Amino acid sequence: MSKPKVGIIMGSSSDLNVMQQAADMLNEFAIDCEVSVVSAHRTPEAMMEYATSARDRGLTVIIAGAGGAAHLPGMVASVTTLPVIGVPIKSSNSIDGWDSVLSILQMPAGIPVATVALDGAKNAGILAAEIIGTFDAEVAEKLAVYKVTLQEKVQRMNDAL
Repeated sequence: MSKPKVGIIMGSSSDLNVMQQAADMLNEFAIDCEVSVVSAHRTPEAMMEYATSARDRGLTVIIAGAGGAAHLPGMVASVTTLPVIGVPIKSSNSIDGWDSVLSILQMPAGIPVATVALDGAKNAGILAAEIIGTFDAEVAEKLAVYKVTLQEKVQRMNDAL
């Protein structure tokens, strides 16, 4: 197996049921990933080490999911030059998910985080694949096939009416 190209991190193992969707999509496109729990609040040193070493470890994109006061994606983005995709997660202590959406979405100028929908890890995986597809022709081809299958699915639904 080659080195992971995408890092998937989350603030707690309770986020895994959402973040697994990103790993599943990456697997569909044959993109290796690593999955870790790294908390911005409980293990800030480990988070900093993860983010600052990511490029040297061969990562090209980081997908970071967090709920509540969701600082993980932004803090990771503040110390790496890799693209960071933020996944706001509706957690048990969440204010209907809005706290995590706004924590990730409202980043200061110069520290971008590409934010997907609440619990939108599937789209985060697809977006990571699209980023990799800009320089990897095999991934780009798999994405093209995936998009055709989406079109065909909609056409079948229409035909069934």
